[in-house]
Amino acid sequence: MIRSPRAWELEQNDRRIVFAAGTEATMFAESRPFRVSEHRLPAWKAVLPIGGHAELLQPGLRMVAAPGLIVPPQLAHVCAATSPYIALFVDSWLLPSCPGPIRLDAGEVRRLLAALGTAGPDGPGTQVDLAAGYTELRAVAGRPTPLDPRVAHALYVCMLRDSDMPLASIAEEVGLSAPRLRTLVRQDVGITLTRLRRWGRLRTAVADLPTGAAAVAAATAGFADQAHLTRTARDFVGRTPASLRRDGATPAAPRDDS
Repeated sequence: MIRSPRAWELEQNDRRIVFAAGTEATMFAESRPFRVSEHRLPAWKAVLPIGGHAELLQPGLRMVAAPGLIVPPQLAHVCAATSPYIALFVDSWLLPSCPGPIRLDAGEVRRLLAALGTAGPDGPGTQVDLAAGYTELRAVAGRPTPLDPRVAHALYVCMLRDSDMPLASIAEEVGLSAPRLRTLVRQDVGITLTRLRRWGRLRTAVADLPTGAAAVAAATAGFADQAHLTRTARDFVGRTPASLRRDGATPAAPRDDS
């Protein structure tokens, strides 16, 4: 969840990357196959290949392959797409809990791509309809259980209003002690507030990457330094911010729909 929808596009030779973030979802798309290393993402991820299939490997288990996959939060896995793809990220509390990956058939993938406005072979642009994509994703995965209002407020503050606000101050706003708020968040969401806050900062940093150096994006998002940003990206999404600029890709004009 990011306050203002933001989007950017990077192009060079045969490689094109598109990023878009809004209230309901965040999207990352790439114009060629890609494989990410083992990671644990504190959010839902829908992998939507365009013409190929998705592969997922959990430690000690057999590979799962399907036209598309929905991966639940906190699942340690390696993931790949064998064609151009879209990865759609949705906060953990916006879909109902699920113990393992959900296979998508070709028809479901087509409907999700169409909802996003990216049904063609060329992949998405920066004008994707993230709200419609989330609605279609919820039709597949189901409706979530409503959050405790105090937890919802804490998540809003940490991930939208003020990511640097001390936890004690947030807890005071909802009439709880900091330890009790931590417990409620973990109970309702299944993920620690600290980890969720890092996820919000990572999205903010990625949204700012085309406008300057990674070190600046890291500082603006609230990371201690660029190395902290890189470690978080590797842990959460299985790739580094530097991988977005490999081959010397130069950015097209970013868009900020404030």
